[in-house]
Amino acid sequence: MTKYLLFSLCVFCSTTLFAWSPDKVKIPSDAELKKQLTSMQYEVTQNDGTEPPFKNKYDSLKKDGIYVDIVSGEPLFSSTDKYDSGTGWPSFTRPITKEYIVTKDEWSLLGLRTELRSKIADSHLGHVFKDGPEPTGLRYCMNSAAMRFIPKSELQEKGYGKYLKLFKAKSTSKPELESAVFAGGCFWCMEKPFDTLKGVVSTISGYTGGKTKSPSYEQVSSGKSGHIEVVKVEYDPKLVSYQKLLSVFWKNIDPYNDKGQFCDKGEQYKSAVFYSSQEQEKEFLDSKKALSKHSVDPSKVVTKLLPLETFYPAEEYHQDYYTKNPIRYKYYRYSCGRDKRLKELWGSG
Repeated sequence: MTKYLLFSLCVFCSTTLFAWSPDKVKIPSDAELKKQLTSMQYEVTQNDGTEPPFKNKYDSLKKDGIYVDIVSGEPLFSSTDKYDSGTGWPSFTRPITKEYIVTKDEWSLLGLRTELRSKIADSHLGHVFKDGPEPTGLRYCMNSAAMRFIPKSELQEKGYGKYLKLFKAKSTSKPELESAVFAGGCFWCMEKPFDTLKGVVSTISGYTGGKTKSPSYEQVSSGKSGHIEVVKVEYDPKLVSYQKLLSVFWKNIDPYNDKGQFCDKGEQYKSAVFYSSQEQEKEFLDSKKALSKHSVDPSKVVTKLLPLETFYPAEEYHQDYYTKNPIRYKYYRYSCGRDKRLKELWGSG
């Protein structure tokens, strides 16, 4: 029994005392960084530089593991989301978590781009573009010099044991993701409620329902393109149900408003659910009937049920707006009367 307890304690210590934690991170001084980093690593992370394409450490690496910030060790990307973009830089469809990624819009000779920086170390990492593969449609284009690769076999000993679950899922069967598309007025305000749900992989603001191909925000907001502002939710049905997504959707819209949503008026801002299967269609109708439990009269609900057509991602500056511009986002919700009306309809719960 004593030997068993000692062994258990050793296992406990190895998984707790040595676990990477943001609270344990100490950022070196500039002088220390110049000594610790190579000239390329320093140039990229501290001076917003860009390493040469193809001739970098991780562009063609195909091993299982995660990529962390070279300065702070913040977990950034997983090999399970890595793909060959053909650009010459390591590319990913999504970060491990948005917790340690900061986005920043910047203007350059190439136009408006979205820079990525690590949250704790403030290292320049690379940029994100809207030309990636499914399920996100995004390409996180990184500099190898900004990252350190930790092989799957070393995750536990290096303090990243919690991320081993990423590869357990991969070794058996990759999660089959599904998507749901909702319109609830301004798409800025529809991302956050879904992002907080366990099982939701990504939320993408965009447009659907119109005839214009690849519409711009200006075309959609004018009401002339026929599109509606929507948010596309990519989720793992084993962790969160479509029924749960519908529940979140209802509590973030005004289902009685036939003019639009809150202060935004026009067809492009009306509430709707776009279904891609008979099952989604049925679940919407069932959820609509259940609204009476929330003192909402289903017979007066004007929210439309429409078949899903082509979905177009919105411009990058619209994505994750609530994290990029938190003050403007909160002011918009307040001035638009969104939260006040939602409380009237659904209460504060």
